[in-house]
Amino acid sequence: MFRRRREPVPFAFVAEADRFRSNVAPPPRERASRAELGRRTLASLLVASGLAGALLLGGPALQPTGAGGVHQSQSEAANR
Repeated sequence: MFRRRREPVPFAFVAEADRFRSNVAPPPRERASRAELGRRTLASLLVASGLAGALLLGGPALQPTGAGGVHQSQSEAANR
């Protein structure tokens, strides 16, 4: 359909971008304060305890019933 011409890259810096290395180092990261570390730890513990609580409270609801999964009301049991 369209013919593509093979031409060199018109800008030298585009071709050399892979080899470019900066001599400027990034600034060092700031250390988190004790309050920030405490907040992060508390948030992590809250999420973990929420998941564990959901498993503990929701586990019995996921268990199959002993009657083979068939529930009978009292009136149906009395009629038999």
